[in-house]
Amino acid sequence: MAISDLTDWMDEYGRPGFVWYAKRLSGNDTLANGSHQAGPYIPKDFLFEIIPSLNRPQELNPDARFELYVDSHPDVRTIRAVWYNNRLHGKTRNETRLTNFGGGQSALLDADSTGALVVFAFAPETDAADASCHVWLCDDGIQADLIEERLGPVEPKVPVIWRPGISEPQADLFTITPAARTSCWLGPAEMPPEWLVTFPTGRQIIEKTISLRPATGTNADVRLMRRRACEFEIFKSVEQATWMPKISEGFHTIDGFLGLANTILQSRKSRAGKSLEYHASAIFEEDGLSPGANFVHNPVIEGNKRPDFLFPNVEAYENGAFPANRLRMLAAKTTCKDRWRQIINEADRIPTKHLLTLQEGVSQAQFNEMTEAGVRLVVPAGLHDSYPDTVRPHLMTLEEFIGDVRIA
Repeated sequence: MAISDLTDWMDEYGRPGFVWYAKRLSGNDTLANGSHQAGPYIPKDFLFEIIPSLNRPQELNPDARFELYVDSHPDVRTIRAVWYNNRLHGKTRNETRLTNFGGGQSALLDADSTGALVVFAFAPETDAADASCHVWLCDDGIQADLIEERLGPVEPKVPVIWRPGISEPQADLFTITPAARTSCWLGPAEMPPEWLVTFPTGRQIIEKTISLRPATGTNADVRLMRRRACEFEIFKSVEQATWMPKISEGFHTIDGFLGLANTILQSRKSRAGKSLEYHASAIFEEDGLSPGANFVHNPVIEGNKRPDFLFPNVEAYENGAFPANRLRMLAAKTTCKDRWRQIINEADRIPTKHLLTLQEGVSQAQFNEMTEAGVRLVVPAGLHDSYPDTVRPHLMTLEEFIGDVRIA
């Protein structure tokens, strides 16, 4: 659908009375990996907020029904929300599920929707009316960018909740209770004093992340995933320490409020845009690859092309006598559904473009298209189960990629 349709949709459902739940669809949400789940996963506590009548612990597997409208792909269904609570009745299961999406006929379960950004705009249940939900499934990166202009970045495994008129998007960040030291949440006294004056850069936050999650013998894949989670906790704690006092003071003008909101949003975008690259660069160094000699981050080659990483270096790439089969390039994109084509022409001498991503699955059709275009996916080992069985053998772990670079 046209961008104007999405703009109208956001205006219609981005008002008080609705609650947004935005996420990136994983291979377990869709039918991409053959798991045949009932539909996109939405956590129990959130569903209890939207459908309070579902929270009937004394009853085995209570359920409720509501109307769901996929406005981006005209489709209306009566969805069943069920709480599988047999753990409370002597067994082991305790989770909520949404069912009755219609299988592969639903755009939400279409394997090609894996990695797409989707927004569920819920109208919560009341004493007088059942819950209902309007959904927008983004077809392309332009639509996703438009939604993220309002919500901030929506990354795999990090859903965003927004209650229009009650809280700003992702305002839950400011109400998180600091966890035990096993987490990376920092109190103000644990932060460098200058962070409370000037918001730290992405590199500074990642340096702190590495100090809290050192290598300690773990492989590259484990380090990357642990550090990404740790970095996000640090970022949220700094946000709370930096911005919450200003928010608590209140605003005298709308421009003042919008100015701070825009500053916070830009900070989140900046972090999301470079985080994966910075983590990968640190891991390469830890694993014995020397910057400038064994790899280069954001080099300029062939006029104005800037791949994320080039191996071993620019000099080797520009030396026609250096064997092309010993050159490597790596792009780093948190999600790849709509952006993988951007890397195809980033290094003419390198036919296979490696792409590091945290996206939880791709469809078989999209994987085939990537392969035909010369793109090979590098995916942390812990995410491989989100990919179709036929795709998994062709995925490369980050540990394997580093080993390949050393051999080359």
